[in-house]
Amino acid sequence: MAEPLRVGVLASGSGSNLQAIIDACRDGAVPARVVVAISNVPSAFALERARRCGIPAYAVDHTGYPSIDRFESAVREILEAHRVGLVCLAGFLRILSPRFVGAFAGRIVNIHPALLPAFGGKGMYGERVHRAVLASGARVSGCTVHFVTAVPDGGPIVAQATVPVEEGDTPATLAARVAGAEHRLYPDAVRLFAEGRLRLDGDRVRVGPPTGPGLVPEGR
Repeated sequence: MAEPLRVGVLASGSGSNLQAIIDACRDGAVPARVVVAISNVPSAFALERARRCGIPAYAVDHTGYPSIDRFESAVREILEAHRVGLVCLAGFLRILSPRFVGAFAGRIVNIHPALLPAFGGKGMYGERVHRAVLASGARVSGCTVHFVTAVPDGGPIVAQATVPVEEGDTPATLAARVAGAEHRLYPDAVRLFAEGRLRLDGDRVRVGPPTGPGLVPEGR
């Protein structure tokens, strides 16, 4: 029997999406296993979530490294030591270099709290996103899972979910509604990857029949 997809999660905060992925894997809804969690913030609750589930958790404080290269090398070494087949960014508040992204090309995904390509890009994260959505007058928002490329929030979209923007919403109330959608969408996107159902068609992601863990090579 093939080993389940080995997932590594990078998070900077509370780790609610990490928990959603862990739970879906353990419930059997996703044929994968979270094998390591890494945070650049030593006090991040994401690390505690992982430890409570018996998952190796590492604090790699970016402020303790003399360069981005050294920081990313430390993160990469941990991921490779755990033989990770998919890297999930879950509220990881560091923009990764093209070199790092290239090392995991086609095997690294992120979740963004809006409907990309709107309200994305450098500096658009957390409350800033929800404030921008409310200021725009948009009637819907949501979340997006996408492959990570060298362009922040610019990679091919895997899946999206929508939520209404309600009268009287604040950034906090909208964020809570979007978070609920994230916790459903992210595990499902991991499932599609684990089942080998994702195929790149130029800049688009197509969903096809299961082929085995990973991203189906372009042209197949």
